[in-house]
Amino acid sequence: MSKKNPNKSKTTSGIELKSFYGKNPPGEYPFISGIYPKMYQDKLWTMRQYAGFSSAKKSNERYHYLLKQGVSGLSIAFDLPTQTGYDSDHDISDGEVGKVGVPISTIDDMRLLLNNIPLDKVSISMTINSTAIVLLCFLIVLAQENKIPLDKLKGTIQNDILKEYIARGTYIFPPKPSMKLVTDIFEYCSKYMKNWNTISISGYHIREAGATAVEELAFTFSNAISYTEAAIEKGLDKNIFTSQMSFFFNCHNNFFEEIAKFRAARLIWADIMKNRFKISNKKSMMCRFHTQTAGSSLQANQIDNNIIRTTMQAASAILGGTQSLHTNSKDEALALPTEKSAQTALRTQQILAFETGIPNVVDPLSGSYYIEELTVKIKNNTMDLINEIDTMGGAIPAIENNFQQNKIADSAYAYQKAIENNDQIIVGLNKCQNNEKQNDTILSIDQKSIKNQLKRLKTFKSNRSVDQVNKQLELLKIAIDKNKNLIPTIIVCIKNHCTLGEICETIKNKYGEHI
Repeated sequence: MSKKNPNKSKTTSGIELKSFYGKNPPGEYPFISGIYPKMYQDKLWTMRQYAGFSSAKKSNERYHYLLKQGVSGLSIAFDLPTQTGYDSDHDISDGEVGKVGVPISTIDDMRLLLNNIPLDKVSISMTINSTAIVLLCFLIVLAQENKIPLDKLKGTIQNDILKEYIARGTYIFPPKPSMKLVTDIFEYCSKYMKNWNTISISGYHIREAGATAVEELAFTFSNAISYTEAAIEKGLDKNIFTSQMSFFFNCHNNFFEEIAKFRAARLIWADIMKNRFKISNKKSMMCRFHTQTAGSSLQANQIDNNIIRTTMQAASAILGGTQSLHTNSKDEALALPTEKSAQTALRTQQILAFETGIPNVVDPLSGSYYIEELTVKIKNNTMDLINEIDTMGGAIPAIENNFQQNKIADSAYAYQKAIENNDQIIVGLNKCQNNEKQNDTILSIDQKSIKNQLKRLKTFKSNRSVDQVNKQLELLKIAIDKNKNLIPTIIVCIKNHCTLGEICETIKNKYGEHI
């Protein structure tokens, strides 16, 4: 449904429209007005909906529902044990299985999760970081089982560990070996999965933690610089691996600032690639990004208001030129979204696509004095902050000195104080309040699904050869000691029924744990 823009080159009054009204042609360096010449006139953004429930089976049912509703890309949310390298039956997983996403411990879980999903036709995005290499290997094994060539797979693995140290906290290993795992993915995918985005460098979680728009861009691009430097140091071709790098941004409430932020992001990345790294590949200079509306802006009070917030944020992202978009559901301040609220969130994108005329012109706000000046100021302020991080030795030394973390904490505190002082108005929270009771149905965690997950995992472990599992884990230890790319070995581990937790524990025993 989101493949083409069906609207024409006229308004409803019959006024002829130009394709573009600005000065800097879209699709050309520095890409300020968009990375493609005709943007949404040729192809609409990918409409994604992020979902993961208390079981692989229930998640699969939601994915099929979303595909029937017109979603063109799936985004998978994983539970905390999966994100931090523990199987569902580990003691530390107790109480967290299936809470914030789907639990994936085995290849059987992955088979259930993506059952009857056409992996060669549907773009799959996986929001996973410290265990990204294992989840990618699960997907590779599944594709091989279904005889789907790896170069036919389209999608993204988040694989952005640096922002975990800055803003989110689901790290396992220390930064240096974590960067090695990141670049292993770069290397493998550049050879075998050329249509796959090997990383989604995320400003989203940085913004959710309280960063400003400028800090979101600066910290994201500083991380991107570190990934690029690490891959070059590994000996990878910079014109190849950078073409598979993508970004993930937040879209918050300040309508015009967010539009300008996305335009500035394209300028900044194009400049970094061309002038800092001397990269000639045009695709590498394109800041390709997914956007999600701001979860932190959703309010538990008067949740219907969240539909309006999401609509305005989605419009900003589209006017800013996003390639992919997830719209939050109104009830996500309270629980995982119901089917009905997820449908409304998707319909928000479809109305913007098919009823508003926004996609009919490339960068419709190009030439606005306000937008153009905001774009330049955001770019300049972002570059000042990137340069400050450079003087510290780059993103990793700055993280080790808590520079980004302290900046975010200060910004989050200032924003919260502004709300408490009524300098920042939040409708339904500190203005226009009412005492009506919330009558909406919200989704609850299915405890039966969690019990079934644990039962299936027990059966999986009891039906395998423990000797074969131990043999493959020993081979993984040897691959780590020899500093090999770990993906081929992990694939063999999975085919021999090693679990996510066992693979991660083996890596942890070699690399250590970041505290």
